[in-house]
Amino acid sequence: MGVKRDDQVHRDPKGIAAKGKAAKGITDRLTGIPGIEAVHDRVAAWRDDPVLMPHMAHVHAMLLSLRRLDAINMAYGAAAGDGALEEVAARIGHFAEEELDGPWLLARAGGGSFLLVANEACSRERWQLVADQLADMIARPIPISTGILRLSPRVALIRALTGESVESMLDRLGHALGDAHEQHGTRLAWADGEVTPPGRSAQQLEADLLIAIDNDEIEVLFQPQFDLTDDSLTGAEALARWNHPQLGRIGAGALFAIAERADYVGPLSRHIAHKAMWAAKEWPGNLRLSINVTAADLAFGSYTRQMLDLVRESGFPPRRLTLEVTEQTLIGDITLAARTMADFSAQGIRIALDDFGAGFCNFRYLKVLPIHYLKLDRSMIDGITTDRRDVAVLRAIVAMARALDLQVIAEGIEEEGQRVVAAREGCAYFQGFLRAQPMSAAMFDKLARAEEVKEASRGA
Repeated sequence: MGVKRDDQVHRDPKGIAAKGKAAKGITDRLTGIPGIEAVHDRVAAWRDDPVLMPHMAHVHAMLLSLRRLDAINMAYGAAAGDGALEEVAARIGHFAEEELDGPWLLARAGGGSFLLVANEACSRERWQLVADQLADMIARPIPISTGILRLSPRVALIRALTGESVESMLDRLGHALGDAHEQHGTRLAWADGEVTPPGRSAQQLEADLLIAIDNDEIEVLFQPQFDLTDDSLTGAEALARWNHPQLGRIGAGALFAIAERADYVGPLSRHIAHKAMWAAKEWPGNLRLSINVTAADLAFGSYTRQMLDLVRESGFPPRRLTLEVTEQTLIGDITLAARTMADFSAQGIRIALDDFGAGFCNFRYLKVLPIHYLKLDRSMIDGITTDRRDVAVLRAIVAMARALDLQVIAEGIEEEGQRVVAAREGCAYFQGFLRAQPMSAAMFDKLARAEEVKEASRGA
């Protein structure tokens, strides 16, 4: 299961995009995210909200700085450095939406630095876990035309004091980040000087995960997907969550990072696929199920056989199953990935290239992979109601997909205007908070049966 998320820049308490209202001041032209000025307005709004504050009692922040950015510019050119910054901004936004329950804002802090602030009800230990996993995600390879970039982030953390000003937070974060850069091998630093808060170690978390899998404590939620022509329900994407007894909700990003350290990605993926397919086999009609595939899955020699065994055991029709892979997943061995996908496709299983547009869009994948869907990253959707260039890019992608006999899925539809434009430009399906948030298996089953009744009444 890959990392899934919602609004790339920020989110209001209900998960609905509020970019125009929140991103006051100057927006960074390279990454498309607001500058530091927006942080002052957002933090003030959180503290003035009588509904929000009792539930989200602490403003948390982290300041991330990229090392070796100057060296990358010198070695590969400024365009490569700019591309890396765009990719990092997207990765932070993706991860924040997956891991954070409360409202948050991502801002550009200048140079190779980014500021993530959140109104989050979590412990220090939980905030450090989020920062550690985010640093892992940023450090993953970034493909460029001339090679592979590897970044080394440093992160300063803070849990703001009651009523603390943004200036004070930034000052303390800046000092902590400086300390992290000076100390060899230190990736995270707390603004109060405590580098590692007390709590569960990485080894304890790995042990907790093994127990959670054995005890069936990993929850699978379902993000509904809809047809853009008539708004009918077409299926759902399976998303993993772990409700840790001490740390609270852990999203798919951190969950799979922990599993990777424990060399337990395979069992976790199989566990999630098993739960998802057993729940989906009871769905009415021809609703589709989408399951995310990790790089570790594709590298595992018997992944195809084990997945097909799960399909047969569950009784879920393979023709209604879609496997979603991201460009990041494919970096390791494209030849092996193509062979694996061809094996699945021969069994009637469909393949979607997920998060299309989020990375460097290696078009070679469209030539060598047996894919059926392009699933657009929300960055391809975010500005289509206000920016003609965004519409032009969307139109070009859809035209290319048609030429390759691929259907386009628009992810991150949060506004009616986005849905209208996506439908007008020829996208086939969509998912997003406009119609439904991720929900439990029972809630999705209820939605599916209600939609079935609605469809029956239309045909009567």
